[in-house]
Amino acid sequence: MDKTGLKQLLTKVKNGNIAIDKAIDYFKGMPFDNINFAKIDNHRHIRCGIPEAIFCQGKTIDQIVDIIDKVIENGIDLLATRANDEVYAAVSKKHPKVKYNKLGRTITQKNNRQRKKNGLILIVAAGTSDIPVAEEDRETAVIMGNNVEVLYDVGVAGIHRLLYSRDLLAKARVIIVVAGMEGALASVVGGLVD
Repeated sequence: MDKTGLKQLLTKVKNGNIAIDKAIDYFKGMPFDNINFAKIDNHRHIRCGIPEAIFCQGKTIDQIVDIIDKVIENGIDLLATRANDEVYAAVSKKHPKVKYNKLGRTITQKNNRQRKKNGLILIVAAGTSDIPVAEEDRETAVIMGNNVEVLYDVGVAGIHRLLYSRDLLAKARVIIVVAGMEGALASVVGGLVD
């Protein structure tokens, strides 16, 4: 549940449209669900404005599926990172609405229907080998309700490709630069924008 959902629930209680006991059911998992090996933070979206991310690397498939079961059961936006094909296959069997970004190795499911945030996050990747990290960044920003665009393969070795998109660079409120080799792209982008 996010802040908007919480306000709607409390308004229904106030107006007599939902019984207090029924409303209490929504809070049973607050602030977290304890499933022995993990404590799922059902409250984070209310506290921080963003859902908890599930870092899949190092967890068993069963652990990941159990965590995702609770996240989806509680209506929280799902963001699982560093997920592989095997993890996705197990998760999608139980939750066919999840989306998998193979390049970014993310599994997502939007459960809260919040309004898109103002502004634009632009993700800029130097080379093709930087795309997996950029895609993980993109999925993370999107699940958090942001407007996101990407520029791929615009590294300093072909600076004209970056300069071609100066209008988009100027329009962005936030720019995330992914440059794995020498990292020069971040300095160049920083010199082009305020």
